[in-house]
Amino acid sequence: MTEQLSLSIWLDLARPDARMRNFETLLRLFPFSQREGQPQTTVSVLAIDATEPPLLEHPMNGPFDVEEAIQLMKEHRGDDIAYRVESYWDLWQYDGEWRLAPTAVALACFGPEFDNGDAATPAEQEHLRIDFGVDTTFLPQPEILGSGRLVESNVKSLLRLVHEIENKLPVNRRWLAAESGENFADRLQRLLTSTVPGQ
Repeated sequence: MTEQLSLSIWLDLARPDARMRNFETLLRLFPFSQREGQPQTTVSVLAIDATEPPLLEHPMNGPFDVEEAIQLMKEHRGDDIAYRVESYWDLWQYDGEWRLAPTAVALACFGPEFDNGDAATPAEQEHLRIDFGVDTTFLPQPEILGSGRLVESNVKSLLRLVHEIENKLPVNRRWLAAESGENFADRLQRLLTSTVPGQ
């Protein structure tokens, strides 16, 4: 059974408005796909909670222009504001054959009074989140030839990103988990050293 995989990040914030600056840093370090012809990126600005219609929903043709997105988001400020970028990064995908292809990803930043519906109170929710899509992108599929080696490449890309985030942002706590709440980090680490059938 597939589950959605996400990375939640809580920051050490010297000032309440620092989360937006840290989100800008995250967007600049994220390895967005630079392939021509990829699907559109969408930049969204939300207010109050995740059930409200977006204040802004702006499509952008790829490759994604981070600086243009940051300027769009800066036009909307407030403690009850959230920003979301739905875009792509390159991972190995199997669709009859293995190919390195743009894979959907979403990055979000939540204001201190925005309610994303995932925590008991907005004060307890993460500051930043990355939604990576289905976990099977990072799990070997023994019935598919080459799965072990190429999925391992995807896992390494994910772990490299997590370490880069920890080096560039004031991370207080992070949680890499499936939607069931299961901690995914240990499973991913084991994939790097285990022998997987179907390699």
